[in-house]
Amino acid sequence: MSADTPLLRQYHRIKSQHPDHILFFRCGDFYEMFHDDAKIAARVLGIALTSRGTDAQGRPVPLAGVPYHAVEPYLAKMIRAGFKVAICEQMENPKYAKGVVRREVVRVVTPGTVVEENLLDNKANNYLVSAACLDGQWGLAALEFSTGDFFLTAFDGKHAGLRVANEILRLEPAELVVFSGQRAQVESLLGWKVDNTELPIREAASAESEEVRPKLVGEKRPAVAEVDGPLSPAAARAVLIDHFKVHDLSGFGAEECLAGICAAAAVLEYLKQTQSTHLAHITGLRVYHPGEFMTLDATTQRSLELVTNLSDATRRNTLLEVLDHTATAMGGRLLRTWILKPLRSLELITERLDAVEALSSDYVLRQRLTELLRKVSDIERILARAVCKTANARDLLALRQSLEQIPEIRSLLSESQRKTRLLEKLVTELDPLAELVQSLRAIVDNPPTSVREGGIIADGYDEKLDELRAVARDSKSWIAAMRQAEIEKTGIPNLKIGYNKVFGYYIEVTNSYLDRVPADYIRKQTLTGAERFITPELKEKEEIILHAEERIQELEFEIFERLREDVCQHARQLQRTASAVAVVDALLSLAHAAVAGNYCRPEVIPHDEKAVLRIIDGRHPVLEALDLGQPFVPNDVLLDHVEQQILLITGPNMAGKSTYIRQVALIALMAHVGSFVPARQAVVPILDRVFTRVGAMDQIARGQSTFLVEMSETANILNNATNESLVILDEIGRGTSTYDGLSIAWAVVEYLHNAKGKQPFTLFATHYHELTALEDVLPRVKNYNVAVLEEADRVAFLYKIVRGATDRSYGIYAAQVAGLPKSVIRRAKELLESLEEGRDIRVQGAGKRISRDETVQLTFFDFLEDPIVQKLKAVDVNKLTPLEALALLAELAEQARRGRNG
Repeated sequence: MSADTPLLRQYHRIKSQHPDHILFFRCGDFYEMFHDDAKIAARVLGIALTSRGTDAQGRPVPLAGVPYHAVEPYLAKMIRAGFKVAICEQMENPKYAKGVVRREVVRVVTPGTVVEENLLDNKANNYLVSAACLDGQWGLAALEFSTGDFFLTAFDGKHAGLRVANEILRLEPAELVVFSGQRAQVESLLGWKVDNTELPIREAASAESEEVRPKLVGEKRPAVAEVDGPLSPAAARAVLIDHFKVHDLSGFGAEECLAGICAAAAVLEYLKQTQSTHLAHITGLRVYHPGEFMTLDATTQRSLELVTNLSDATRRNTLLEVLDHTATAMGGRLLRTWILKPLRSLELITERLDAVEALSSDYVLRQRLTELLRKVSDIERILARAVCKTANARDLLALRQSLEQIPEIRSLLSESQRKTRLLEKLVTELDPLAELVQSLRAIVDNPPTSVREGGIIADGYDEKLDELRAVARDSKSWIAAMRQAEIEKTGIPNLKIGYNKVFGYYIEVTNSYLDRVPADYIRKQTLTGAERFITPELKEKEEIILHAEERIQELEFEIFERLREDVCQHARQLQRTASAVAVVDALLSLAHAAVAGNYCRPEVIPHDEKAVLRIIDGRHPVLEALDLGQPFVPNDVLLDHVEQQILLITGPNMAGKSTYIRQVALIALMAHVGSFVPARQAVVPILDRVFTRVGAMDQIARGQSTFLVEMSETANILNNATNESLVILDEIGRGTSTYDGLSIAWAVVEYLHNAKGKQPFTLFATHYHELTALEDVLPRVKNYNVAVLEEADRVAFLYKIVRGATDRSYGIYAAQVAGLPKSVIRRAKELLESLEEGRDIRVQGAGKRISRDETVQLTFFDFLEDPIVQKLKAVDVNKLTPLEALALLAELAEQARRGRNG
C-alpha cells in the first residue's frame, strides 16, 4: 500500500499529542511502536525490529512490539534508559467496534510518576520535585507519587537558591519539574551545564558563593520536565484549591508559603498533563520548615555513609543497614527518611525514645508485632496503583490481607504494659476499615495477574456471575436435561440435541416422528432421514452457553473495577493507617537494633552555652556490626563550650582517628533520629547541622583536584557552621605544600575557636603535629591522640583515644602493614634515621649525596620563637640569686632535652 491505513492514521494523530514520549500503542495482545519509536524500543529493549506496510513514500514502516500481559519489565527498561512512555489503550471491545477501535492515552509513565513494583525500590522514596522562584524567595514541593505524600517548603534570604538546591539533592528526586521560564535559573543553581542535552551535573564549585554549590556525585541527573509558567501566586493557589476541593489553604498551614505554593502547583499541573485519572491518593499537603530537622548536606550524607556506602553506592555497610530491621516496605522507607531528616524538636525526639524504650523492653510484644507486620504489604503503593488503574486482583488481595492484621496490631499496642504518648496516638490512627475488608473478600485467594481473563471473583459474591458460571460448568448436563424434558413433552423417544458451527445448537427429529413436532419448533435444515429444528428457548440458552465465558470475563472485570474504585474512595483512611503502620514498624526496627547492639538510651538536652556532648564507651555502629575478628574498642568524648570545644586528634594512620570522629557524628545523629545509641552512656545536645570534611571521594575521577574539593567543603563549613553545629574534620591541607596546608589548618582552628556565633563542637583529626601547640594559647582547644604500644621494632595500635598530643606518625609501620615490599620498608627506615639525625642522604642508583639542607624543609615552627628563648627573654638576671639561676638553668636544660613542647 502507498498510504497510511486507518490504524496508522490513528497512531499518528495520538503520537502528535505526545511527541516527546515513546508511545506504547495497544493492538490486541501487544503494545506496538512505529517509526522512530520502534527503532528506539528495539535498541533499548533488545527486541526484533520488523515492519508493517509502507508509508506515503512507499517506505516500510518500522514496527516493534511487546506483549501487553508482560509489559512491566519492558516499561522498566525504557524508564531506566531515560525515556518517558505514553500508554495508549483500547477503549472498547474490538468485537463491537465500528471501524478502528477507539484508543486513548491513559497515562504517561515518567521517572517521577511510576507506580509499578519492579520500577521502584520498595524501601526508598521516588520523589517528583519542583522548585520555583518568587520575588527572590525559593519554593520547593515534593511528591512521592507512589504513596501520595506531598509536602512543600520555602527558603528566603541571601542564600535561598543554594539552600533549595541542597534540599533538592538531599531528596534525590527521580524527576524535577520546573516552570519553562525558570529552567535555566534552576539548572544554574544546581550547577548543571545549561544546554539542550541531558548532561551530568557540573561538579565545579562557585568561587563567588559563600555556600558550596551542591553537586550530584556518583549519581545520574534526574529527568527534567517543564510546565508553562511561572504561575502567579493567585493562579497557583487556585490550582491547589481546585485539587483539594477546599476553600483556602489555611487548613494545610500553607497560605503564607507563596513560593512553595507555586512549586506545588507546578507538580499538579505536570500531573494533569501526564495522568488521565483523578489523583485520589493525593489527599493532603504538608508544610515543613527547614529548621525542624537537622541539616545534612549531600557531602555529610555520603561521608558518614548514612544510606549508601562510598564503595558501590548500595546500602551495604551503612547506618541504614544496621538500623533497618523493618518488616514492611512502608516502614523501611520511613526509617530511611528519619535517618536523612533527624529531628530538632526535643519533644518529638523524646516521644520516639519513649516508644523505642517501651518496645525494646518487651520481647514478646516485639516478636508478635513483627510477625503481624510481615503479613502487611505496601498499602501506600497498592493505593497509588489503584488510583492509576494498574492495580490487579493480587494487589487487592494483598490489601485485604494487610488490613486483616490491623485489629490485632491495635490490640497488642493497646494492651502493652508500658504506655507511651506516641504508641497510644498510633492506636487511634490504625483503622481496620472493616467494610472495605468485607468487600475485598470478593477476591479469590489465588487470583491470576490478568484482570480481564476471569478467575478473580469468588463464588457467591454476585448472583448473575454465579449463574453464568453454572451455565459454563453445567452446559452438558443442561443439554441432557432439556433433551429429556423435550422427549417427555413431545413423546418423541429418539429426539436428539446436537451442535455444529453453522447452526449452533439444534433439535433433530427423524422423519418417522415428524408428526409429533410441536408448533413452536422452527425448521432449520432437512436431511435424508430427519429434520433439524430450533426453539426460542434453545437459542436463548445457546447464547448463554456460547457467550458465558466471554460474559464471565466482562462481568468479573466490571466487579473488579467497582472494588478498585471502592479502594480509591477510602484513600484518606488507607493512607492514615499505612502511615501509622510505617511508624510502628520503624520504631520496632529501632527497638530491635537497640537490643541487638546493646545500645543505651541517649539523654537529649537543649543546646545552650552550658551544653555538653558526652559519650562514654561510644562505638561505631557499622564497624562493630561487622565481623572483623576482634572486639571493637570503645572510646569516650567530651565536648563543651567552656573548655573542650575543639579536639585536635593526632596519631598514626590506620590507628582509628577517622573511625573515632565519624562514630561521634553517627551517635549524635542517631540520638536526633530517636534511636538508642552504641555507648554505655550518652548526653547529646540538640544540633542544627553536622558538617564533615573527610575526603575527596569520587570527585577526583570527575576532574576536580583533591585540594579544590577540600577547600570548597571547608569553606562551606566556615560560612555556615553555628555554635549549635557539630564539625568533623579529617586532614585539612593535604593537597598542597606543607607550609600552605599547615597554615590553612591553623587558620581554620583559630576561626572555629574565635568567630562569634561560629564556634561549633569540632573534632579535628590531623597529621600536622605542630597544631598541638594551639592548646597552650587557645583555651577551648584540647589535644588527644590514639594510644600506641611500642615493643622493640614492633608497634601495636590500641585504638584508644587518650589525652595529650603525639609527635610521631608511625607511617612506616602503617606502610608495612599495608604490604609494601620489605626492601622499600628497610630503605624508608634508613632515610628516616638520616633525616632525624641530620645526616646527608645518598640517593640509591645515582651515587650522589644530597645534604639535608637541600632536601628537607624547615618546619613551620622554626620560624616561631623557641619557648626556651621566650623564657630567657623574660628573666631579669639582676634579680636572680645564684641558687635561682642554677635552678633555672637546670630547668631549661631538662626542657631542651625533652623538646620544645616539653
